[in-house]
Amino acid sequence: MVIVRSEKEGDFAAIRDINLRAFEQEDEAALVEALRESSFFVPELPLVAIVDDETAGHIMFTRSRIQTSHEKFPALTLAPMAVLPEYQNQGIGSKLVDEGLNESRRLGYRIVTVVGHPEYYSRFGFIPAGAAVLQCPFPVPDEAFMVLELTAGALNGVSGMVVYPPEFGATDTGSGAGSSSGPFSPGSWRYWRILRRSGWLLPPGLHLYPPSS
Repeated sequence: MVIVRSEKEGDFAAIRDINLRAFEQEDEAALVEALRESSFFVPELPLVAIVDDETAGHIMFTRSRIQTSHEKFPALTLAPMAVLPEYQNQGIGSKLVDEGLNESRRLGYRIVTVVGHPEYYSRFGFIPAGAAVLQCPFPVPDEAFMVLELTAGALNGVSGMVVYPPEFGATDTGSGAGSSSGPFSPGSWRYWRILRRSGWLLPPGLHLYPPSS
């Protein structure tokens, strides 16, 4: 049986190990730790999946916003998510997403964005963000930049740039190009490269992660 609950301090070492093993690099583990210390952190929204007393998966939602020409709309960003390799393809990732979205809704959030596989995230109701007239601050395939209304009509009248926590290293220069800041410098769009290198944006069947259904 899979139990999903909020992370606790005692989970931190296991969460780091999950991200290291799932992505085979340190960037996502470092991102989780940086976001946990940031002002964009939502204490209720890093979740872990427990299977037979082992911490098998982790997901994080952090505060972001949609910046229009005259106002700001609060939102959440889903990233990163990881499942131990031996537990992938068992539905654990889907359970983490479902529980995370339910908790986000319970907390009163109305909009969630994600960069990921369209085929994977569409099953939870995500749609291409471009259809909602949202812009991503870094180069990304239109179909991979997605958004979900947690309450009906949340995106009515909302258009503009999604502004990520600076820990992602994504800032808008207004020119379609970007620069990096925070722990993911040096180099432009380092987190975008993390996503691409980690397989988030590869075609179905070729991805490294997330293969958990």
